Amino acid sequence: MISTNGNKSTLELVYERPQSLLPMYTHYCPGCTHGIAHRLVAEALDELGLREQAILVAPVGCAVFAYEYFNIDGVEAAHGRAPAMATGIKRIQPENIVLTYQGDGDLASIGTAEIIHVAGRGENITTIFVNNAIYGMTGGQMAPTSLPGQKTSSSLCGRDPRTTGYPLKMSELLAQTTGAAYVVRRSLHDVANIRKAKKAIVTALKVQMQGLGFSMVELLSTCPTNWGLTPEQALQWVRDNMLPYFPLGDYKVIDAVKGL
Repeated sequence: MISTNGNKSTLELVYERPQSLLPMYTHYCPGCTHGIAHRLVAEALDELGLREQAILVAPVGCAVFAYEYFNIDGVEAAHGRAPAMATGIKRIQPENIVLTYQGDGDLASIGTAEIIHVAGRGENITTIFVNNAIYGMTGGQMAPTSLPGQKTSSSLCGRDPRTTGYPLKMSELLAQTTGAAYVVRRSLHDVANIRKAKKAIVTALKVQMQGLGFSMVELLSTCPTNWGLTPEQALQWVRDNMLPYFPLGDYKVIDAVKGL
């Protein structure tokens, strides 16, 4: 940004790479909003001064290399087991801030048991749940969050709830557990909602800092490649199709969180 002071013009830095994000290219497809989610997490860690004490547990899925993109300590978990690994790390090193970063296949399919019991026990960890309604890394198969009628590489005629059931609404499900302190759903399809997502991530980390229990921020995300859409069309698809089925909002906010 250029500011003018009398006859002199100076450049003012208003936007830069977060310290918690490494200066390297990612492997994500054009239009994928994993990159936005990464930046929001990194900005939140920086703002709260948590970079040196944060530990990221990466998933198996599109974000399998997330530990290479963040400038924080990171480990890789077996498919779906990130919450279990995060539990062990947090119990051994309670002074650290422990995050899992998981997609819908990792969290809502093979890892369903882990995430439910972590929330039920009230483990003091934070989960970033990226929901793009499809298996992104393995070829675009139907996921637990794929919408009714959605065409995927394993549901060519569209998901039929009569034979494959209905999509899992993980925020609504986990909000029912006693140990959950903060469970919300946000979206990455436009600037206004990206800003709301950032605030939610900051709050979730504060919940962990205060030792209040399990926190999760679900982020509705795009997958232009496997949806067969352009990046712009994918953003519209989130608005038109995902938001009606996965309403944005706060699903569990205990009283102790409201003042953070």
